[in-house]
Amino acid sequence: MTSRKLQVVSPVPADIDIANSVVPLHISEIAKDLDLNPDHYDLYGKYKAKVLLSVFDDLKERQDGYYVVVGGITPTPLGEGKSTTTVGLCQALGAFLDKKVVTTLRQPSQGPTFGIKGGAAGGGYSQVIPMDEFNLHLTGDIHAITAANNLLAAAIDTRIFHENTQKDAALLNRLCPPNKEGNRTFNDIMFRRLKKLNITKTKPEDLTPEEVNKFARLDIDPDSITWRRVMDVNDRFLRKITVGQGPDEKGMVRETAFDISVASEIMAVLALTTSLSDMRERLGKMVIGNSKSGDPVTADDLGLGGALTVLMKDAINPTLMQTLEGTPVLVHAGPFANIAHGNSSIVADKIALKLVGPGGYVVTEAGFGSDIGTEKFMNIKCRYSGLKPQCAIIVATIRALKMHGGGPLVTAGKPLDRAYVTENVGLVEAGCVNLARHIENTKAYGVNVVVAVNKFSTDTDAEIAAVKNAALAAGAFDAVLCTHHAHGGKGAVDLGFAVQKACENATQPLKFLYPLDISIKEKIEAIARSYGASGVEYSDQAEKQIEMYTKQGFSGLPICMAKTQYSFSDNASAKGAPSGFVLPIRDVRGSIGAGFIYPLVGTMSTMPGLPTRPCFYDIDLDTETGRVKGLS
Repeated sequence: MTSRKLQVVSPVPADIDIANSVVPLHISEIAKDLDLNPDHYDLYGKYKAKVLLSVFDDLKERQDGYYVVVGGITPTPLGEGKSTTTVGLCQALGAFLDKKVVTTLRQPSQGPTFGIKGGAAGGGYSQVIPMDEFNLHLTGDIHAITAANNLLAAAIDTRIFHENTQKDAALLNRLCPPNKEGNRTFNDIMFRRLKKLNITKTKPEDLTPEEVNKFARLDIDPDSITWRRVMDVNDRFLRKITVGQGPDEKGMVRETAFDISVASEIMAVLALTTSLSDMRERLGKMVIGNSKSGDPVTADDLGLGGALTVLMKDAINPTLMQTLEGTPVLVHAGPFANIAHGNSSIVADKIALKLVGPGGYVVTEAGFGSDIGTEKFMNIKCRYSGLKPQCAIIVATIRALKMHGGGPLVTAGKPLDRAYVTENVGLVEAGCVNLARHIENTKAYGVNVVVAVNKFSTDTDAEIAAVKNAALAAGAFDAVLCTHHAHGGKGAVDLGFAVQKACENATQPLKFLYPLDISIKEKIEAIARSYGASGVEYSDQAEKQIEMYTKQGFSGLPICMAKTQYSFSDNASAKGAPSGFVLPIRDVRGSIGAGFIYPLVGTMSTMPGLPTRPCFYDIDLDTETGRVKGLS
């Protein structure tokens, strides 16, 4: 593969300075390395291209490459470098080990980019470039999701308004206006609703008054609406709003809220869809609330499934980019890692596995710690994709392990306590209980587990040795020290060798944590046990929702637990490997179109706020060169 040798310097410069120091290859060169011809992609400038789904059809007979997922231990608020490890490993495989490799990553939200976390292109000498384009608008997928989501939100309130102000016959006449010949007809999407209602008639005038009422009136219960408007900005003042206050809305006011765009179910649909036709069906099946009689109301009921698909037709194609060392990257989808499954798209992975072919590697990242991201990757994403990973990486840092061993609080934006920058082998060993549980849980899926220890300058040989020993004792296939942040792919060569051996020696089938044909509660409790819980406690609201989803026929869906990423338990301050706790389920909600039920463990915010000093203070444009400054 085409590769570029980095000129690394020490100390490591700022991420944006490193990214700006490297001139990217024209994206057509990256595409050529993957045997993509110009008919397989649409260019978006010089350094990005949309890879078309037809590539998969053209290569469907080719054998897949190896499939690797990158998760991590329970992180500190600073993050432990999963994205950096994912990119660094791929740079090692492609630029140093001469393997055909594709990285598949989520598209980052602009909320964290301008908020507190910064971007998600990796870091140091292991990054996706152009870093500013990756972290900002990319090819507009999130904007398409925002538009589609808000079109549906507008349709919901408007439909309630029109039903409240018109009688049945008037509603039918406006839903089915006469054509040029004076005839009233149902259009295609209306036949979907008629079929759902078991009405076989094909002409509006043939409907009985009772059938007119059933067809034309969705009778949405405003209190049941779960669909919210979204925007790709952190704005805490939109967490609770009222709509309908204008005089023309005739007093139809209701409380609602905004979510951040990546929390939209449409984002989860994009990530879990397997084809354009599958996306059309999933978008149409999205449930926005219930009728007053308790029946689910879908996007197709509102007449919107087709229009949403039109808005998303380009977004379904993954975006091709490159790493600092010229290895290819497919960026696609960016679902929340708590209320959604936190993984990049199935279609990107499927295309990538065909492009690398036998002996090649596709490396993807799962959001948050392995208890959340890897668990959902296995039980949700792999269920729908039919794919099986051969290797799972768990990223660990001495810093995070010291925290789990009883070290002082780690807070973003504040200096680390001295305990984290001086040798303390006992603290590291105590914290390895967290790593051990992640290894045991991940091994249970039938994959070989490799631990990647991201090295910091203050880590000592004795501390690193303690982690390696604990990892191997817990059943890891291997444990490897990594310096890819400081050295690029060269710093992850040992990890590349370990992953290669792990993939070549994978023999077990994929084992799910639970079957789909058990009850919602049984599935929740299986996941809770993997956290170390001794039981589960359901609120009255959760009990009510479980009963409703079961009655509506959705109990066969997989479970997507929405809980804190900072602990195995619901208590973010409970570090290490807590056990014997009772996991509280506050509420249970559904992303029916995407295809999962998500229980809420505690309170989950779906609209982040801005800190006192957001990242945007550092971001500016060099007006002479046109380069972005200050992105992190």
